[in-house]
Amino acid sequence: MGAGALRVGGVTAFTATDFPGKLAAAVFIQGCPWRCGYCHNPHLQPRRRGPHSWADVMALLVRRAGLLDGVVFSGGEPTMDPALPFAMTAVRQIGLAVGLHTACIYPRRLKEVLPLVDWVGFDIKAPFDAYQRVTGVAGSGEPARACLEMIVASGVAHECRTTLHPALLSEAEVEGLAGTLAGAGVRNYAIQTFRAQGCADAGLNATAGTVMSAAALQRIGARFETFVLRPA
Repeated sequence: MGAGALRVGGVTAFTATDFPGKLAAAVFIQGCPWRCGYCHNPHLQPRRRGPHSWADVMALLVRRAGLLDGVVFSGGEPTMDPALPFAMTAVRQIGLAVGLHTACIYPRRLKEVLPLVDWVGFDIKAPFDAYQRVTGVAGSGEPARACLEMIVASGVAHECRTTLHPALLSEAEVEGLAGTLAGAGVRNYAIQTFRAQGCADAGLNATAGTVMSAAALQRIGARFETFVLRPA
């Protein structure tokens, strides 16, 4: 298998927000086994062939190599695609940095691509014993825990992220999770407020609201080298 087999569900030619410190292209991989209610890319969940070919993506990257610093692979869940290592290698060969967004679903596949990655943004969605509440999949907290430990141990630059919705996580759970993450070695943490745009769950859209008090956010922020609250 080569990079040509990559299932590309979408491409953004320029982004200044998805790969810290770099002007990048974003490549969205088709397919994700989890069904998080707040997902804003539900069209990328089915594991089907996407509308773009990897050859077309590479042609775009080569044309814009002088304007871009890197490529970030997102999704869906990019590590679901067995062609991902080949695509990352191809990107590195044309002199671009490689970023990865992952929901921490496949520890073995993540281990395979981490040596090819310059930065990883990863989701830790909930306390590990409460993961099914968010993902809809029993036992999903265990691969997430394994991926977290792997990323921290690798030393790769990272940002850990948690999306907040009051129907899914309480303030106490988020604060407890932050303590777990800091204790595991996470240094850069972001809390993302639920965003209704793209969300197909009418119930979550109707019940969004404030989750965290200013005092709790201050306590959480004190645990990390960098901390950011991203509004909806």
